[in-house]
Amino acid sequence: MASSFFTQIPSLSSIFSIYTSLSAFTILFRTILHEIIPEKIRDFIVSRFSDYFSSYFNTNFTFIIQEQCDYVTNQTFRAAETYLPTLLAGMSTGSLLVHSSNLNNPLAKPKFGIPVKAKIFDEFEGIPLEWTLLSERNENPHQSRPKRYFHLTCKKEFRDKIMSDYFTYIAKSSVEILTHVENLNIHTYHPEWGWESTIFQHHTTFETLAMEPELKNTLIRDLDAFSKGKDFFKSVGRAWKRGYLLYGPPGTGKSSLVAAIANYMNYSIYDLQLQSVKNDAMLRQILTSTDNRSILLIEDLDCNGADASCRDEKKDEGGDGENQNKKKKEKDPKVTLSGLLNFVDGLWSSCVEERIIVFTTNHKEKLDPALLRPGRMDVHILMDYCTPVVFKKLAALYLGIEEHDLFEPIGKMFLEVKATPAEITEQLMVSKNPDVTLKGLVEFLEGKKMSKESEGSEIKETEARCSLM
Repeated sequence: MASSFFTQIPSLSSIFSIYTSLSAFTILFRTILHEIIPEKIRDFIVSRFSDYFSSYFNTNFTFIIQEQCDYVTNQTFRAAETYLPTLLAGMSTGSLLVHSSNLNNPLAKPKFGIPVKAKIFDEFEGIPLEWTLLSERNENPHQSRPKRYFHLTCKKEFRDKIMSDYFTYIAKSSVEILTHVENLNIHTYHPEWGWESTIFQHHTTFETLAMEPELKNTLIRDLDAFSKGKDFFKSVGRAWKRGYLLYGPPGTGKSSLVAAIANYMNYSIYDLQLQSVKNDAMLRQILTSTDNRSILLIEDLDCNGADASCRDEKKDEGGDGENQNKKKKEKDPKVTLSGLLNFVDGLWSSCVEERIIVFTTNHKEKLDPALLRPGRMDVHILMDYCTPVVFKKLAALYLGIEEHDLFEPIGKMFLEVKATPAEITEQLMVSKNPDVTLKGLVEFLEGKKMSKESEGSEIKETEARCSLM
């Protein structure tokens, strides 16, 4: 039995002969591959063979989740970026990214971040999963921010399960996490790096906001109805968003009102300066990369480029000036009013849910009429000069008093003198002593009244001279 087995083993010379033949064939094949077949076709053949064998023997499947998809932020990437740090606290990893952006509290507990190339393990319904954050250089010369993407690896047989259930689970988890987030953020846009955020710690609330009580209560009811109105907006076929136009003189509390809304709704703020946006396409990319449950703030709308650059039909005086202006626009396109309005109530307004849009302006009359049409901005709020009611609220906040003998004469002076809440606040912070502070305020208001009367007399004198000439 053993002798018959050994007789079947090929001799050493036979093995060497086979090896020589295979080596010669391999050398011949490599020569043909490198010298006869073009390089591009050769790379294609090698790549296809490599992919075939690797996919055949590999039992894993990898999902690739890019940060940017079709020029907008991939919401699946955003959900994973929110969800995965919750797994890091109890995980033993070789590295851990720790950060804190709370500038007002250096002793604040740091947060966990996702290190590049670090492996994060999760389990879903008994299925083991492996996450990896990867980063590579951005080939776009206008963007220095690197391209980021996640690799999610699982066994091939669970691919459909992960696709149908796990990604939905991550999306719901991220919404829940953001709903209970402790700190709000304020985001500013940088042309190269995109949205940059920091902790938002503005302490203004509706309780501390000096505002006419009736207007304040109306606004609070409107915000409450909006936050609970998802089903209503869906039933009437409208995007779940709300627009507020805050207008009035400088120093009347427009920015403070935005802070109060953010704190009341627990929404982060995206503060967008339209001057930093090159064109409508860039505006579309910027606004679609914002989160749900947020405030989009565009301040001083009367001073930005969108209101003026949109008037394509308006011509400059003089032919040469018109041609130069046209060439300038072709070289340096700006955000147009129509592009901006598309995100206010156009087709693109539905890209982000539960969003509040706030425009502020010091001069409502300078805005394009298209912005003021009914339904464009849902609520127009006049932030006006200080009134007796607003003054009493400020006095209670800064002086801690509800009544004083000077309240009545000061209240009457507000009917004759225009003073902003910011000016009154500055006067109330002069001293902790109510008597000293209020007397100083009376002198301040009397000085403004005298200045107003002197200006009026000068105007009358000028008009009289003109009538005599």
